[in-house]
Amino acid sequence: MEYCRVAPDVKLGKDVKIFAFVNLYGCSIGDNTRIGTFVEIQKNAFIGKNCKISSHTFICEGVTVEDDVFIGHNVTFINDMYPRSTAEGGGGLQTEADWKVVTTLIKKGASVGSSVTILAGVTVGEGAIIGAGAVVTKDVPPWTIVAGNPAKVLRKIEKK
Repeated sequence: MEYCRVAPDVKLGKDVKIFAFVNLYGCSIGDNTRIGTFVEIQKNAFIGKNCKISSHTFICEGVTVEDDVFIGHNVTFINDMYPRSTAEGGGGLQTEADWKVVTTLIKKGASVGSSVTILAGVTVGEGAIIGAGAVVTKDVPPWTIVAGNPAKVLRKIEKK
């Protein structure tokens, strides 16, 4: 794990593969998951088993990715609906006490295309597919394909 920062508080499952230039702290990564180059996964983020997290992806605090999920390149998660640099009243830079993490859930078997942005508070349903470049502003139903900005349902997926 040359050129990686994996903090001592990270919980790594068995056979996790981590590529170069990765920053992990305070998170949990399930068995057989692959973490690509230039990925950051923050504290209190949970990644399930058999996931593929592609390069240049940012997974922030409050994101849960269930088992068997594909996350494409350059995917960004957001955990704050109203981000600010400084605290109200001119109190200097914000600290953790100045805002609340809004959680996001990616359900089992979902696929998130490259360059997708997922806003805080969204649930992506089981088996759903999000097209590349989409901006996901609301929940995605299970077994559907969504795309666009904002992401809209294109069609249902026929389960085999």
